[in-house]
Amino acid sequence: MVDIPRERLTITLRSDLLNELDSKVDGINIRNRSHAIEIMISKVLESRRVKKALILAGGKGTRMRPLTYEMPKPMIPLKGKPLIQHIMELCRKYEIREIILSVGYMGEKIRDHFGDGSHLGLDIKYVEEKEELGTAGPLNLARKYIDGPFLMFNGDVLSDIDLSEMISFHTGQKATATISLTQVADTSAFGVARLNGNKIVGFIEKPKEGEKSKLINAGVYILEPEILEYIPEGRSMLEKDVFPKLSSEGKLFGYPFSGQWFDTGTPEAYERAIKNWKGVV
Repeated sequence: MVDIPRERLTITLRSDLLNELDSKVDGINIRNRSHAIEIMISKVLESRRVKKALILAGGKGTRMRPLTYEMPKPMIPLKGKPLIQHIMELCRKYEIREIILSVGYMGEKIRDHFGDGSHLGLDIKYVEEKEELGTAGPLNLARKYIDGPFLMFNGDVLSDIDLSEMISFHTGQKATATISLTQVADTSAFGVARLNGNKIVGFIEKPKEGEKSKLINAGVYILEPEILEYIPEGRSMLEKDVFPKLSSEGKLFGYPFSGQWFDTGTPEAYERAIKNWKGVV
């Protein structure tokens, strides 16, 4: 590890901020007040590298029929607002205000509702999938908007993940792609991540009972523009066509987090989210 020179600085802080800083000092991960201040400043500066988010909102949502006969899945209501708006509010909380929506099935209903996003304090651009392009294909449509590292969200997941922390982790690892990982009790419906340190070395698609890892892909990613070199034309999947290549090159990292996380892709999961999702605080 490179030892970066440091300079002494004298600052004055409010007592309540100082108390909050002291509460984060554990002597291990955060050694002292000075280290706590350095970490927090680093997070703020590093998070500003990421200014945009791409949200996948083009699927037909067949598992959520009959609701999706009349509306696209991202517009299904939860706690009084469309599912996808909760993701937008998470982005806005961390000052990520440039949103790219990849729309397809009933995309006009999403456009009509959100428009340019100005009423939410956002700048929304749209790309349109003429046919379903999977989880990777829409990146080709969004090329003209990608000019730096960016966030990407599956449009049917709800999370209160700390995006600043995730961005700081991604930057520190010099990753091409970072996948958020969350722990679930029942992994049978998900691919389980295999880690070597922080690097993802593979996924177990159908984990057997007794599998030690409970970490699954949580559907939030940080990607460098370099990712576009790995995207084939037409329909393609990050999980099958892109991530295995990155993993083999040591460029794919996993960011485990704890907190709220809900997959709303089935009626049962949607019901759990209705009952338990507390919103973006």
